[in-house]
Amino acid sequence: MKPGFIYIITNKYQTVVYTGVTSNLPQRILEHKEKRYPTSFSARYNVDLLVYYEQFQWIGDAIAREKQIKAGSRETKNTLIRSLNPTRKDLFEEIKDIMTE
Repeated sequence: MKPGFIYIITNKYQTVVYTGVTSNLPQRILEHKEKRYPTSFSARYNVDLLVYYEQFQWIGDAIAREKQIKAGSRETKNTLIRSLNPTRKDLFEEIKDIMTE
């Protein structure tokens, strides 16, 4: 089974957040930044700044965590973001070299 990641991205005004799951975090964030899917939620709302992520050994665990986070409130997501990234800087440069299969 593949490893997995959950991630939270936001727009430059930090008014919108999106939670997702992937097996290849750098590739997925790049897809958001390039607006690879122009009709997607993230493209429509310019949500492409990585502000939070977690890595899991198995993608199934990441999917379960994504569901848990999505079920939570906006404040719960903000608390998670503050715990890892209090300044809410874009973390893409830090993770772009993570090697995944």
